[in-house]
Amino acid sequence: MNTQRPPIYLFSDGAASGNPGPGGYGVVLRCAGLERELSGGFRLTTNNRMELLGVTVGLESIKWDGAEVHVWSDSSYVVKAVNEGWLETWKRTGFKKKKNVDLWLRFDAARSRLRVTFHWLKGHAGHPENERCDALAVAARSGTDLPEDMGYLAEANDGQLEM
Repeated sequence: MNTQRPPIYLFSDGAASGNPGPGGYGVVLRCAGLERELSGGFRLTTNNRMELLGVTVGLESIKWDGAEVHVWSDSSYVVKAVNEGWLETWKRTGFKKKKNVDLWLRFDAARSRLRVTFHWLKGHAGHPENERCDALAVAARSGTDLPEDMGYLAEANDGQLEM
């Protein structure tokens, strides 16, 4: 009996209108011919937070511990944080003077139970999944009655406003 599960492909994008401003994220998950889309938005946030949140929400939605996941993102912020070891350095130094600590901790918890490989792709270059994620993110930030991004507000109130 083959107990090996197929790989999961996670595509993600974030968007903010203004930085800070209304923001959203979009995610497309693919596995074995199945597809799922996720999105969400906030009244006031930043592009980096939405890029990171999109990947995090996508990883959190995967229920198979140990799953092989290939993440595709146009966010150098997210991809380089993992591939170039920035996140491990930030963790060792207690995230001193770092932004988005709430999301990085959440991201790290979601990632730690999976086998994740990160791939960077150029945004707005016609990549179908990236374009779909961007459309989801833009639509999510354009919604009415958007919730507050409490993590962003907490940082802004501590004088840690991300630009």
